[in-house]
Amino acid sequence: MKNIVLILLISLTSACTSAPKGKGKSKSEGSVKKGKLVNGRRFSRKKDNYKYFSFLSYILFNRAWVHSKVLNITLDAYKDCKVKYPKRKFLIMECSNKKGGKMWPHRTHQNGTSIDFGSPLLKNKQPFTRDHNYGLRHYAMKFDANGKLLRNPKIEIDFEMMAQHILALEIAARKRNMFVKKVLLKINLKNDLFKTKSGKLLKKKNIYFAKYLQPIVDNMHDDHYHIDFGFVKN
Repeated sequence: MKNIVLILLISLTSACTSAPKGKGKSKSEGSVKKGKLVNGRRFSRKKDNYKYFSFLSYILFNRAWVHSKVLNITLDAYKDCKVKYPKRKFLIMECSNKKGGKMWPHRTHQNGTSIDFGSPLLKNKQPFTRDHNYGLRHYAMKFDANGKLLRNPKIEIDFEMMAQHILALEIAARKRNMFVKKVLLKINLKNDLFKTKSGKLLKKKNIYFAKYLQPIVDNMHDDHYHIDFGFVKN
């Protein structure tokens, strides 16, 4: 029995690291708040410079699905970041269900065009990735108004890297006839983002950042930034 369980776990782990899953022409129907996903793609569990944050979210809840264009945009941006920052690792958090629709506790994420990205972190000014192993607990991380982790101020958000990543996503999106439609980040952290070198460039792009979030939503967006992608209308 133990051997059967071991073989099953190995099989699941192997499947998690395979190529993105899904086929057919993707279609996002409706909106991020009321929609569905047709023929989506599931991210690989882990690749060279990124990983999906939670085994439970990936396997049990099946929340790593997006529109095929959104998947390719994300991978293109990571390729760009790998060239510029070859040792940096990134974190994908929850996306959409395989067929979209409601996904508790998220109010959006319904049509395969939304992704939560884990905020890149520093510890003593050096890249920190231990949070990549926190799983679902990552959403419970709490940062102060300066982007420092409340339980350990030596750990802080790397706003420069965050800005670089969002810029890479916007460039990759435009190449695929899409764009970064909306970014949700805790309101009191936006100034720290925009005052970095890349943050100043990001601000000039006029990408829409939520100007107000209800307190319960605002408090949930300090450990990650939520991005909705939009389709360019011809």
